Amino acid sequence: MPTNVVSPKISQMTLSRDVAGDGPVLVLLHSGVCDRRMWDPQWAALLDVGYRVVRCDFRGFGESPVADRPYDDAEDVADLLGSLGIERAALVGSSYGGKVSLEVAARRPDTVAALVLLCSALPGHEPSDGLRSFAEQEEALIEAGDIAGAVELNVETWLGPEADEAVREQVRRMQRRAFDVQLAAAEEFASTEVEVDLSLITAPCLALSGGHDLPDFREIAARLPEQLADARHHELPWAGHFPNLERPAEVTDLLTRFLHATVPAR
Repeated sequence: MPTNVVSPKISQMTLSRDVAGDGPVLVLLHSGVCDRRMWDPQWAALLDVGYRVVRCDFRGFGESPVADRPYDDAEDVADLLGSLGIERAALVGSSYGGKVSLEVAARRPDTVAALVLLCSALPGHEPSDGLRSFAEQEEALIEAGDIAGAVELNVETWLGPEADEAVREQVRRMQRRAFDVQLAAAEEFASTEVEVDLSLITAPCLALSGGHDLPDFREIAARLPEQLADARHHELPWAGHFPNLERPAEVTDLLTRFLHATVPAR
């Protein structure tokens, strides 16, 4: 089980997080559908192979409250690492968490030792018609008060054919929690969009994509080797948007092999 679980509080902002283990630091950043629980299948395995592992909930997800002022998720992550006395870490990001990882790595390249991006979003990406259509459907369901319908839309859109009912229920719970927390807020603030220069990223990067994912995320992963100094792309033909949940053991093995080559633990 995770240790050092911290309850959220609103001040400058303390993100709810788990911290455990010894060794080089890995930071796990969740998608915009899930929360830090999405890394449950990898948590113990990464500790067992010799890493200090940190995972957090972004504002308005899991146990972190919504923002009470304008904010920046990448700066929140940097502030969290500073508060923990962490000067350098490898970042593992899923979808939106991948976008945040890229922003941290571009703004503070000396602090990021390696990047693993799972079906990552990209700063400044112009969404395809398909991705826009999904967002419009989700918004219409929410405006109609059909939160359960919006949850199911996310489950059906983002999970691939390998996801069993237990995984679907896990994603269902995390997405419902995010909707409940965010819709209960008196005022909504979105994370600030800041332009970043990806050419400044120096960390080695493994970009994973899923063969059953939306084209946006497959194309982003395929283009990253052209945009970053040291990146390689690997597509998982069986995967949807959340490969670490769909085939946990296979993805954990990919993570640990890449991390041992770039950020050796023992």
